[in-house]
This record gives sequence, C-alpha cells and structure tokens, in this order.
Amino acid sequence: MTNPSRSGIFAGEDPFLIARDWLAEASLTEPNDPTAIALATVDADGMPNARMVLLKDITEDSFVFYTNYISAKSVEISSNGKCAFVMHWKSLRRQVRVRGYVVKEDGPAADAYFESRGLQSKLGAWASHQSQPLESRAALVKRVAGITLAHGVKPKRPPFWGGFQIFPVEIEFWADGKHRLHDRFKWQRTTSDDPWDVSRLNP
Repeated sequence: MTNPSRSGIFAGEDPFLIARDWLAEASLTEPNDPTAIALATVDADGMPNARMVLLKDITEDSFVFYTNYISAKSVEISSNGKCAFVMHWKSLRRQVRVRGYVVKEDGPAADAYFESRGLQSKLGAWASHQSQPLESRAALVKRVAGITLAHGVKPKRPPFWGGFQIFPVEIEFWADGKHRLHDRFKWQRTTSDDPWDVSRLNP
C-alpha cells in the first residue's frame, strides 16, 4: 500500500473531510454554483451520458445529490448501480473526481431536503416528467398550475423524486501546477469497507 507524503491542501487521512474543506473554500470564491458536478452514467448499450447536477451533501462516507427517479440519469444509475462525477472550480484551479457505487436516498433525509426547497421548486419537481418529451413550455406551465391546485402550498415529496448516495471506491484530488506540472493524489479501494490506498499520480 502506498501512502505518499501529503501536505497543505492535500493533508489529512479522510478524503471526505478534504473534499468538504475544498468545497467550503470554493463557496467563498466560485461566482456561481460551487456545488455543481458533471455526473457521468452509461445506458444499457454502454453509451456514456454526462450532465451537470448539484451536489447537496458530503457525508462521512458518501456524496449525495437529488433528482427525479424517472430521469435518464436515474434509470441508468439504477440499471448498473454505478456512476462517476467531476467537480471543478476555476477560481481555485482544482478539481475532485469520484467513481463509485450508488444507492437511493429516499427516506427521512430526502424528505428533509425536499422540505427545505422553495415552493416553486417543489411544485416543479411534481410537474416535471424529467427527460421525457415535452409538447411545449406552455404545457409544462399548465401542469404546474394543476399541481398547485392539487397539492397546495405544502406539497409532500413525490414518490418518484429523491436522492442518490455515491459510495466511492476512487477519489482523485487535482490542483493546478506551474508549467502543467499538476499535483494529483488518488484514493482507491476495492469496496467501501476497505481501507484507502493513496498514491501520487503523474500530471
């Protein structure tokens, strides 16, 4: 097992703490959406898909985001239980790459997060048949109006909407270096129960 010397922004024995520290720093410098991640999945034919979503939590052992369970990303994640993402901050010249296994977060934590959202976002979650064809924007607005009448100003979380927890088997921290001599450290393990193996990578 390798364990290269790490200091400064790479110091620490818990990659989730390092990721939280980087995100906290980015929240002070990034002009918009410091929690944005480029989420990658694959479909049944192995064709890759990528899109931007917002990371909502970094727990002690996972990364969490929320979405519609009928969306393309959800269908693809549910079919193989895996995904990857990259979080990049231009203001810091850093990025975090993650690959891992995914499970649904559709219990009390999902309920609490949905409750914290604004009313229009809650109604939008009910109204959107995410990733499905849409006749027109007017049709979507009409559906939102109908949902408002049906669910009022305190809608509960839809049964088709919730979170995903990503339990990583690989986390890479990257920071820009002079002359493209970047610093890269990869944390790797076989399962989420195994200890981490840390190695420095070539830029």
